[in-house]
Parts: sequence; C-alpha cells; structure tokens
Amino acid sequence: MADYPTALGASDRTTITLLGQNLADDVMGKVGFGELAFWLATQRRPSAGEVRVFEAVLAALADHGFTPTAIVTRLTYLSAPDSIQGALAAGLLGGGSRFLGVTEDCGRFLHDVLADVESPPTDDAGWDALALATVRARREAKAFIPGLGHHVHKDGDPRTPRLMAIATEEGLFGPHLSLFAAIGRVHPQVLGKTLPLNGAGVCGAALADLGLPLELLRGFALLARTAGLIGQLAEELRDPVANDIFLSVDRAARPAPPRP
Repeated sequence: MADYPTALGASDRTTITLLGQNLADDVMGKVGFGELAFWLATQRRPSAGEVRVFEAVLAALADHGFTPTAIVTRLTYLSAPDSIQGALAAGLLGGGSRFLGVTEDCGRFLHDVLADVESPPTDDAGWDALALATVRARREAKAFIPGLGHHVHKDGDPRTPRLMAIATEEGLFGPHLSLFAAIGRVHPQVLGKTLPLNGAGVCGAALADLGLPLELLRGFALLARTAGLIGQLAEELRDPVANDIFLSVDRAARPAPPRP
C-alpha cells in the first residue's frame, strides 16, 4: 500500500494527532487559533512574540467594512441563503491585486529587493539609501510600489505605526519592515508627493519578517478576512442590506444601445 507521511492531522481508533501533539489533550483549550495557524504553516511552534505580531496582522486584515469582498458575500447570501459556503467563497475569491492581495505583493516585493543586497544595512541612513534606489528604479520602470498609498487614509493608515510598534516591542522588526519604513521616509524625494504606507503592505512586511512562506502570504490575509466575512453575514442576518444594494443597482439600470 502507498505510504503518505504527514505531520498534520492523522487519526486512529482512539486518538487524533496534529503536529506531533495529541489533539484532545495537548492542543484543544491550550493552543489559540492564531498560534495554531502559524504552527500549521511553519510546522514549528511560534514564540509568544511571534504569535502577538501574527495575530495583530490577522486583526488588521479581518474586516474593512463594505468592501467589494463584503458586498459580494452579502449579495451571494441573498441569492443563495442555502449556501453559506458559497457566500464566503465568493468574498474570498475577490482577494486580489486591489484588495487583500497587496499583503502578498508587498512582502514579495520587499523580499526581492533584499535578495539582491549582499548584506542588509545596519542603520537608518543605509536603509534610506537602499529605499531611495528602490523607489527610483520603480519610478524609471513606471511601476507602482506595493503597499504605498491608500484611497481613504491619505494622511496615514493607523494600522501601520501600530503594527510597527508591536513588532519593535517583540524584537521582530526585521529587514522587510525596515525597508518598508525607509520607503515611507524617502519616497517623496522621488515622487514629489507623500503617500501613506498602507496596512495591507505593512502586514506583508511583518509576515515576511516572521519567516512565513511568501507563497502563503495572501492565504493569511484570506484567513483573516474569513472571520470578517462571517461577521458580515452575521450582521446581514440581523440588519439586512443586501436586497437594498441589489435594488439600488437594479432600479438605476437604463436601456442603452450597444457600444461595440
């Protein structure tokens, strides 16, 4: 018979094991969900500081109000109230380059820049020089910098300094956050205007500094947003608005000639 070794969930007649632990005795009631999610992704148990930063990221990304992901979740539930999984999936499928995906994009971008650096800078002046060269290169390539700018928090995203402070307190302010912070300081010299470092971007930098797989960074954003979408559905049950949203569009529809 084939053999499929796994460090994740496995069971026999009397026990369930997870990550080498007895699920009932060693995990349930003893390991928080954020800690478990980190542990599952890395197969190493995180420190208390790592859990604090990781859970701060999850809280930062959980819910941002009536975003497209929230609206489509509510509308899907209106259309198919028998399929809560469909409503949640609809919202999660909207996690892309404009919403939620910035977390992954920023983490990967910073990681790629650092991969080309022989040794990371050791002071703010060094980080600023690296950031300045990075911003100039992006400007010359006519490419955006992931994590820079926000359509609402134009004067500063409140999540950014808070997450940076938590990472600093826990001794986890690493090279990705250092480069991201430096980009925030120097980009006006190149762009001629000041843009905020947004929360999705700082979350990507923090997750990368935790050593989490870059390929999974968007997955953690989706994990956080799942909780927010459940909250959206719970509120829809109490105070429904999906039908009003639908009708506001439906009643505003007007016949128009084709536009080839």
